[in-house]
Amino acid sequence: MPETQRETNWQQITLFLFTFGVLVLCALILQPFFAALLGAAVLAVVTQRPYDWLATKIRNPSLCAAVALLAVVLAVIIPAFFLAQDLTQQAIAAVAAFRDDANQQKVNDFIGRHPAIAEKVRTFTDSIDLNNAARTTAAYVGSHLASILGGSARVITQSVVMLFILFFLFRDRALALRFLRSLLPLRDDERTELLHRLDDTVYATALGRLAIAAIQGVLAGLAFWLLGVPGPILWAFTTAIMAMVPAFGAFLVWGPIAVYLGLSGHWGKAAILALWGGVIVSLIDNFLYPILVGTRLRAHTVTILISILGGITLFGIAGIILGPVTFTLAATLIDFWRTRSSDSPRSIGA
Repeated sequence: MPETQRETNWQQITLFLFTFGVLVLCALILQPFFAALLGAAVLAVVTQRPYDWLATKIRNPSLCAAVALLAVVLAVIIPAFFLAQDLTQQAIAAVAAFRDDANQQKVNDFIGRHPAIAEKVRTFTDSIDLNNAARTTAAYVGSHLASILGGSARVITQSVVMLFILFFLFRDRALALRFLRSLLPLRDDERTELLHRLDDTVYATALGRLAIAAIQGVLAGLAFWLLGVPGPILWAFTTAIMAMVPAFGAFLVWGPIAVYLGLSGHWGKAAILALWGGVIVSLIDNFLYPILVGTRLRAHTVTILISILGGITLFGIAGIILGPVTFTLAATLIDFWRTRSSDSPRSIGA
């Protein structure tokens, strides 16, 4: 091997290692703001059509982006702030209501009339060391008190960074897409297809699943309010969060509440909630999802379920988006490999 070629190879290796190290360093720098980056990207995808319409009315890109950002703040950020306040207040009220002596007495009376259930409850409670549990809980709260108090500051910081990034994604979307396309080691048609599928997945997951989950939460909250369940807004929000998991997520909220209503002596209310939850809240997913999503998310229900649950396990709450996106990315790349493999014999024979 000539000396000049050997030097060139070493220069390429050194450049690759240096570039890799710098990229890792950049990833570490961006890691604290990962949630803000993801939130901005999701909002940019979901609001793409309204923003395109707004851009036809406001020709100045910076002014258009500012108006769109203000609309996001008014429609999402501020309501979320007040919702968080209501949830905190209702959580305290719900705990107090469930600890009410009258409700506890009704539950105790029911258990007393059913010896088999009473024996199982007694076995469970005997296995719990209350003193040790209290000490463990106190130690956990004490060790995490600083992080709990600092959580609000982090949320504010992430929100500000997310809105800052979102403004430039609105204004410079074409520039960002060109830069992203330039990084993908694919053919031009493959880049277009990959970005189109990822866009559809984010849109379907964020708008489709979130919108349906919100509707399920509202429907469940309406039932909780009419049936006199303590903290209806809290449980409606919890239902919406759990409903992000398809098939059985909403049942994990309204099911135990129906059982509690029955154990506390309100069998009529329990039956109504079970009927409403089973027929309306949980099954409405099957009707609304094809309407809101259509064919944008080309994946089986089992795949969606596994990708969301696995994504939450790996990435936390961001996994609701990242799980399906990762599966879509893998499926698309596999399709590219299949297409290239099927094209290879023809190109060789030619």
